[in-house]
Amino acid sequence: MIKINDELFGELEYQKNFCRGKTTIQMFDMDIEIKLSVDGNEDADFSNIQREAFRNFENEMKNIMDEVKIQIYEYYSENFEEYREMLGNKTEADKIAPKTDTILALKRLVKPTELIIRRVRKNGKRRLGLLCDVTWDIEDGLGVKIEDEAVEEVGYQDIVL
Repeated sequence: MIKINDELFGELEYQKNFCRGKTTIQMFDMDIEIKLSVDGNEDADFSNIQREAFRNFENEMKNIMDEVKIQIYEYYSENFEEYREMLGNKTEADKIAPKTDTILALKRLVKPTELIIRRVRKNGKRRLGLLCDVTWDIEDGLGVKIEDEAVEEVGYQDIVL
């Protein structure tokens, strides 16, 4: 595997069509180490827009992550009853998809796992994706699409993959 030491992204390993390393984000009042994936090739010739997207994310992390939490909470609030119905068993549903009254209650349900710095498209937007494991959908997880430092969509992980 090709190892890359990038001044912004840190130590990365090239994997097919992307480079992977680690980064730390702040969510639920905690520092959480997650995977960092940067779309690119083995030359580590990342675009200026990708670099700008990551720098802006780091600089605006508190505001962006506050919005991420709000959007995840809204998504969960709109969908958790459906997950509870699929489980059937009330005791199990209370563990996996409980009714929550606060954003902080999501702390035990949502675990961020990866930040993806996407390739630039023709529209030139700075694109990030945040992947999370969630108790209520272990198969599909949760994805948060972030463009130009704003949360665009929350849904299954495939919205950012």
